[in-house]
Amino acid sequence: MKNYSIFIWVAVVGVIFAILWRKGYLLQLSNYVRETREELKKCTWPTWAELKGSTSVVMISILLLGGFTVLVDAVFAIFVNWLSSIT
Repeated sequence: MKNYSIFIWVAVVGVIFAILWRKGYLLQLSNYVRETREELKKCTWPTWAELKGSTSVVMISILLLGGFTVLVDAVFAIFVNWLSSIT
């Protein structure tokens, strides 16, 4: 039975491929890929130094935001504990 299952899958993939080809979806996909490649050739990519600098800025920003979040959470926890001890 296992020997026939590969043929079934090949047939299913073949039928799906034929349907997509007939409806023009494969042509649309190839046009999309071609146009995307053309647009990517127009892009300017960062140098290694710019990439390292941007990565540093992102990492520092994440650390600052994370620290702020922890600080605010701790302050609210203390405030809630204080409120619950009053009542």
